[in-house]
This record gives sequence, structure tokens and C-alpha cells, in this order.
Amino acid sequence: LIKIPLFSLESLKLNYYNIYIIFMNIDQRILARKNLDKRLNKLRKKGDFTTPPKGWIKAIREALGMTTAQLGKRIGVSQPRALNIERAEIKGTLTLTSLERAAHALDCRLVYAFIPKESLNDMVRGQAEKLAITRLRNIQHTMGLEDQAISKEDASNQLEELVDRIAKESSSEIWDEQ
Repeated sequence: LIKIPLFSLESLKLNYYNIYIIFMNIDQRILARKNLDKRLNKLRKKGDFTTPPKGWIKAIREALGMTTAQLGKRIGVSQPRALNIERAEIKGTLTLTSLERAAHALDCRLVYAFIPKESLNDMVRGQAEKLAITRLRNIQHTMGLEDQAISKEDASNQLEELVDRIAKESSSEIWDEQ
């Protein structure tokens, strides 16, 4: 007699539920990346976001004809502290809170963003390709030792399929150092 394990209906529901959640997370991550890429592409296309040599605070203050004493008063600090705020911006040591206060004092809105050099999707695909190459290299080495090497065209197709699969799954594993 062979005993076949029976699964309870509850365990099957749990398994289907877990699979559903995994695929929902993958789809949500892909959709979130796509939507964020759309927003970031608008910023990426708008041009140069480099800080003026004097810093934004000083550049805008001077363009408005405002003194450091007047800026300090609007921020709620002394004139020497307002000067230190401008210097700290140039050095890159000013906190976001202080930048926000200075922006408000200059009737400006602080915009804080990371603008990737390429699309988020391209970044994920690039990492997926690195991981896929590492995986396939190990497999192809073993196959070569067993005299089962594959053609370059087949290897290229396998690589593309693996990259697509890894990028779609896009688990945090792709960001581990190879």
C-alpha cells in the first residue's frame, strides 16, 4: 500500500493565498516603478538642477535685494547665523529642516528629489543582467566540463529569458554584491 498525503482545504487556501500575495507584490512593485519613472522622466528632461556657485539661498536672497539681516529676521535667527546658513548650504552641511526654513523665509518652496541618471526599470534590468550573467556563467562552466556546451545564440537567448524573469520578480537579491 502506498500512502498518499492528503492536503486539507485550509492548507491549499493558504498556499494559493501566499502565491497570490507574492504575485500581487511583484505586480505592485512593477507598477510603482513604472509610475515613478513617468514622474522622474519629467524632471530628468527639464534640464540642469545644479546649485548656483553661491548656493540657492544667497542667489535668491541677492536677486530679491534682501540683506542677510533681513533674511535672518524672517528665519528667526541673527544676521551672523543667516550668513552661516548660506555657508553651510555651499558646504553641503545644512539640514533639510534649515533649508525648508530658509525657503519659507524667501517665499520659496523647497523641492527635494532624487533624479536617477536612467529609468528605474533600466536600473533593475541592469542589476538583473549582472545576476543572470553570474548564474549562467556558473552553469555554462559546469556544462562545458561535462562536454555539453551550448551555442552562443542559445546562451544569448537563455540570458535574455533569465534577465526578463529576474527583472519581473525584482527581489532585493538583485542588489546583493556579486
